[in-house]
Amino acid sequence: MDFKIKKATPEKTKTDALVLPVFEGNVLGSCCDHFSDATKKALNAVMANGDIKGKPGDSLVLTAVADSVAKRIILIGLGKAGEQTESAVRKAFSAAANAVNGTSAKDAVLALDDIQLENRDTQWLTRQAVELFAYANYTFNAFKSKDNHKQLALKKLTFLTTVDSKGVESGIKSGAAIANGMCYTRDLGNTPPNICNPTYLAQEAKKLARECKALTTTVLDEKAMRALGMGALLSVGNGSDTPSRLIVMEYKGGPKNQSPHVLVGKGITFDTGGISLKPAPDMDAMKWDMCGAASVFGTMRAVIDMALPMNVVGVVAAAENMPSGKASRPGDIVTTMSGQTVEILNTDAEGRLVLCDALTYVERFKPASVVDIATLTGAIIVALGPFASGLMSNSEEVVENLQAAADYTQDKVWRLPLWDEYQALLDSPFADIGNIGNAGPKAGSITAACFLSRFTKAYPWAHLDVAGSAFNGGANKGATGRPVPLLTEYLLRQVKA
Repeated sequence: MDFKIKKATPEKTKTDALVLPVFEGNVLGSCCDHFSDATKKALNAVMANGDIKGKPGDSLVLTAVADSVAKRIILIGLGKAGEQTESAVRKAFSAAANAVNGTSAKDAVLALDDIQLENRDTQWLTRQAVELFAYANYTFNAFKSKDNHKQLALKKLTFLTTVDSKGVESGIKSGAAIANGMCYTRDLGNTPPNICNPTYLAQEAKKLARECKALTTTVLDEKAMRALGMGALLSVGNGSDTPSRLIVMEYKGGPKNQSPHVLVGKGITFDTGGISLKPAPDMDAMKWDMCGAASVFGTMRAVIDMALPMNVVGVVAAAENMPSGKASRPGDIVTTMSGQTVEILNTDAEGRLVLCDALTYVERFKPASVVDIATLTGAIIVALGPFASGLMSNSEEVVENLQAAADYTQDKVWRLPLWDEYQALLDSPFADIGNIGNAGPKAGSITAACFLSRFTKAYPWAHLDVAGSAFNGGANKGATGRPVPLLTEYLLRQVKA
């Protein structure tokens, strides 16, 4: 999808779909002042008739509006004039994108000047619009026959402004990079597990490296991981015929002596639960247990597209968790790369096993910060639903930066504690640590993060549990592309710092 800028007012703009903001109380935006009396009369009549109330997320498609050169005018509600919120603007942009996609419009124009927020600039508005239009325009047809391909007509979105074209240009650049990263993340997540396995992810990482001279990819096979003592990671893939992989992508856009920021993704390409087998209903959703890894790929894509002047390392711990005669059993004890031993009490708590060895491995980079991303626990869905990712950390600075990035992008997080009282729930009589808490399901997300924290004492670290936010179930099931906006903004803020 192409994004353009036009410095003009909307009255003479020829387009398939002209998107105009309206407000509660039958209020048209000031951009309508330039329309002819006939056009204004038609729009005011629509507002007076109550066909659109102007509430956030309202939309109305009008065709053949008197005196208008646009084929369609799409009105989007923003709430009360002068009282817009981030949420209201995002609802309006999503509604606009869906309304345009409900037509045959190939190009659309969005009038920006009347869309204003007290604490957000034109760059923010543009970036949000780009991401949300790209999100709505996403299709995944790779495994459908041509007759069943979903086709969306919209190919170009133009931003109309008379004020801040530089802000719009900057918003398009960052928004398009993030949108591309989100689409890549969604593609990887939605690819079926018989295709998207650890070997496939390794090939994708090598493909990225071929596209970017600043990126190098190293793939550790099982022999190399065994030599490093990664007994926890290797134990997860024991039951699968598909070998596990540790994938390391090093982006060197900054000075050689600059400590990198590291992203570590859980890449369980399918999770049956192993011997602790999951229930059959909805098990197809377990192809999305690699969405943490997919978000690392998507963020690296965005970093490459923006050519960020910094060093970033993306690490993916990839394995398939299957039951077989070779699979790990509850009661097995494995030795991690750190030397700590783990009693496997539940083979369905496998994400923390692959991550702990990856978190030990990244010490070699002397990282400025480490953020791991994982669809780690069902408990986080119970706690936060699909709206926020769980955040736990050993560093106030990393938390502050992630929270600021979440507030800016609206890719929301909510912090949970890592108190010592929770650490005690991981005690094992036979090993250094158990892989689940001994209090049953209580505080499941926190005890999972407490487990990881025991492998992150060498650097500032945060854990994002994205089990609720990284994919949707039900009729509209699919990967969401989150938390690529959050992670990319986090990295952008490190550049600015």
